[in-house]
Amino acid sequence: MSKLGKKPIPIKDTKIRITDDNLVLIKGAKGEFNFELPHNISAEIDEAEQILILTRRGETARRKRMHGTYRSLIANAIIGVTEGFSKTLVFKGVGYKAETQGEKLILNLGYSHQIEYPIPQGIEIKVDVEKIVISGIDKQLVGEVAAKIRELKISDAYKGHGLRYIEEQLKLKPGKAAAKGTEGK
Repeated sequence: MSKLGKKPIPIKDTKIRITDDNLVLIKGAKGEFNFELPHNISAEIDEAEQILILTRRGETARRKRMHGTYRSLIANAIIGVTEGFSKTLVFKGVGYKAETQGEKLILNLGYSHQIEYPIPQGIEIKVDVEKIVISGIDKQLVGEVAAKIRELKISDAYKGHGLRYIEEQLKLKPGKAAAKGTEGK
């Protein structure tokens, strides 16, 4: 359970400060992130090797799980403030369009009306011809925003029209005619 929590976190290109009340402050090129660690987990910085090590007080199953969870959250925060995270959605369909207007994403997804999605703080959305690129420093928030936008028009199983992740493989179902074997007659 605690194998992941014991792995050291590389902290190159970031400035990390740990306060007395177990608050971890992470600064990088793209922004800054704050984490409050629970009282049973502590963090230490090894300046010589440029790593951050998390340790736990106690050996209960819950503490072991939380040790690994906080290690992953801090590692993701370090990646976020140095490189950032992004998700790409592609859309397929007649008349499907997207554009940004200020702090809103305007989507035309085949409905009788436009959909306005407010862009949350800390998220940047870029719209290309057939792509929507969602990026930010918080991995969880980027994934959540991408999932909410994708939910607005999930790709259908027969023609594939709708929104989907760029790496998502969509297996199309055959229609009625193909199922009966009368296609092309």
